[in-house]
Amino acid sequence: MKLSIVATLYHTAPYLNEFYARSSAVAQQQAGTDYEIILVNDGSPDNSLAIAIALTETDPRLRVIDLARNFGHHKAMMTGLAQSQGDRVFLLDSDLEEEPEWLPSFAEQLNTEAADMVYGVQCQRKGTRWEQLTGSLFYKTFRAVTGLAQPDNIVTARLMTRRYVNALLSHQERELNIGGLWITTGFKQCHQTVRKHATSPTTYSFRRKLSHFVTAVVSFSNRPLTATLYAGTLLTSTALAYIAYLSFCATALNTPPTSTSTLIAALWLFSGLIIFFLGIQGIYIATIFTEVKQRPYTIIRHIYQQPPATDSQHSDLQAEAIAAVRQMDVGELKAMLAARAVRD
Repeated sequence: MKLSIVATLYHTAPYLNEFYARSSAVAQQQAGTDYEIILVNDGSPDNSLAIAIALTETDPRLRVIDLARNFGHHKAMMTGLAQSQGDRVFLLDSDLEEEPEWLPSFAEQLNTEAADMVYGVQCQRKGTRWEQLTGSLFYKTFRAVTGLAQPDNIVTARLMTRRYVNALLSHQERELNIGGLWITTGFKQCHQTVRKHATSPTTYSFRRKLSHFVTAVVSFSNRPLTATLYAGTLLTSTALAYIAYLSFCATALNTPPTSTSTLIAALWLFSGLIIFFLGIQGIYIATIFTEVKQRPYTIIRHIYQQPPATDSQHSDLQAEAIAAVRQMDVGELKAMLAARAVRD
């Protein structure tokens, strides 16, 4: 198979019909009829799954992977990549903030530079001033702590060769950060400047961003542990120097320290440092605990796909599917989903 287009579903119902139509059109331009579209439903609370299943009724090139619950964007993407079969895999978000029409320019650059991945980079991060600030801080801190040269303002959209995808899937992390895995997998990677649209509000709250950052750091760096060693050495050295100073004052100058507040402050400071360092090590222990269990990072509830249609049937069925879904209301889609579940 020449091409796989992979996207995830989460609060994407308003954009799904257009995304499917545009993705199908650009896939036909690039691969003729030898392509597939894979949509991974990451526990979307809206009717994205019902719309996607309705589209599979008349398009055998469309496959919908319904996960058992919401596992997270990165894990859903890895599941979609694992299900793909194309020689080239185009990964992007389905909310139309990233355009399916980027595929031809990505493919041209992939061929011209003999690369294994071409990914999109924004000139300026979209969102509010606070989102831009926290995003910039994330990338700078991530590079400083992990040593990985992750570019600023990268987007999900990227075109990858099959050998790169296979290498990416060989990683066995359970608490994964796909941004770091893209870099550590290696091969020749090139970027292309794109303009990402703002069609929907972000689903990444500050709490989720902070959790994402912690996962990224502990997954790719042991520098915090090294920093703990250096900090402990420094504190021990300064403590010994201070003890020597107090001993000198008591013996040579006959002025022993008697301030209770100094003792309380010292106990308070060192107690806090001990708890902080134990917290850092606790994060790593928690990560080890998760990894050794070797649980699957996603669970597939069901895969929806129709048997392959002939080439002469496909174009007519595809147009009929798009028109039919646009005329349905939510109730009809839910009824179709229920009927499909009974048949299965």
